[in-house]
Amino acid sequence: MSHVQGAPEWITTPDGRQLYAMVLPGPGGATPTVVFEAGAGASRSSWALVQPAVGARTRAIVYDRSGLGRSAPDPVSRTLPRMADDLAAVLDHAGPGPFVLVGHSAGGPIVRAAAARRPERVAGLVLVDPTDEAGPTLFTPCFRRTERTALRVLALLARTGLLPHLQRSVRSRLPADARRDLDAEGFTPSVVATMAAQATTFVDVVRAFREHPPELGDIPVTVISGARAGGLPRRLRAEITAAHAARAACSPHGRHVLAARSGHLVPITEPHVVIGEILRLCADLPG
Repeated sequence: MSHVQGAPEWITTPDGRQLYAMVLPGPGGATPTVVFEAGAGASRSSWALVQPAVGARTRAIVYDRSGLGRSAPDPVSRTLPRMADDLAAVLDHAGPGPFVLVGHSAGGPIVRAAAARRPERVAGLVLVDPTDEAGPTLFTPCFRRTERTALRVLALLARTGLLPHLQRSVRSRLPADARRDLDAEGFTPSVVATMAAQATTFVDVVRAFREHPPELGDIPVTVISGARAGGLPRRLRAEITAAHAARAACSPHGRHVLAARSGHLVPITEPHVVIGEILRLCADLPG
């Protein structure tokens, strides 16, 4: 039986690392190609409720960044530009485009950085509750302390085998084959180590976006915000949503959408919202 996320492909980066991808080809000749970028510690499985519906209409690719899922670890520091290198390698492998890039959470800055490198091949961005430099709380000492504490707790849970229990609500919603992948690959100490490596400089690079944001030109940008606090203080959720609205307003073809029944995990709790916005953007593209 075929996998809900498509056929596997291995992608070799310019420095020889192997990245694992899964591809749904879509109807013959359909464009654009939609490429999904997961959040900080998430793998391709986090898109298992979104990618199949998109793949029924056009080519849809999910992949694992280095050190996540089935992709090889990276011997070099996991900076945001380095993560954008991974995505660029996927796009180079996939062909000339055009591409619609979809990023969740920390994947939002990654797709923006990758799109700015070669905007001529990017037809649109969909940012799903993304990390954004317009939210000041992200850069406070309190946030950094909380992040470090969370990573220590996650490492302990991974070592003791308890981490899957923290993700019960996510696991229970996934298709069976994607859930098996997540259970096998998503809760190991090495995944948490990759998250920690990514976190070392990630916020600092995002802060630098305030002065030197990725230049996206007239690329259409849709930003989806979770409307519910989802465990966050209401003030912080309001700040994040305002940052998302500001991000959409930066695009001459920007669109800001609220996922009414979701917190941060919109691709899991309201996949239809993400699917609808991706397909809306694809339908609006010329040709």
